[in-house]
Amino acid sequence: MSTAFYNRVQKLRKQYPASRSAILPALRLAQEEHGGWLPPEALRDVADALDETPAYVVSIASFYDMLNLEPVGRHLVEVCTNLSCALAGAQAVLDEFADALGVRPGETSEDGVATLRAIECAGGCGRAPVVVVDGAYHEPVRPEDVPGIVEELRGA
Repeated sequence: MSTAFYNRVQKLRKQYPASRSAILPALRLAQEEHGGWLPPEALRDVADALDETPAYVVSIASFYDMLNLEPVGRHLVEVCTNLSCALAGAQAVLDEFADALGVRPGETSEDGVATLRAIECAGGCGRAPVVVVDGAYHEPVRPEDVPGIVEELRGA
């Protein structure tokens, strides 16, 4: 573990009454430092920095959708498929992304440009369907919008 990472986690830790509460921000930080995912060594580093067991850290990391335990593409495309988005046509949007990227949800394109994921809720129910690309919300997205979004990803 780098000293810089350890120091940043210690700074996060001080923001909470119980150091265990810093686990999510520490995992997000580790994920950023490892190209968008959490390899085993990143999980160990978080555990060590927070004086927690590796099992506890893995249990948290495996629970939350925004934490990736497998490598992801340069861009992360997440299509909300929860009720509001589903009723507004999310499946057609997801299918269009799958066709445009040549992958199924949960996979990364062969060129490594994007990982496509179906997610449960992006919290944008009023402007469904919602697509989150690298943390930026696109709402509402229609199937005909997908080629333009994919073109931007491939050009970035």
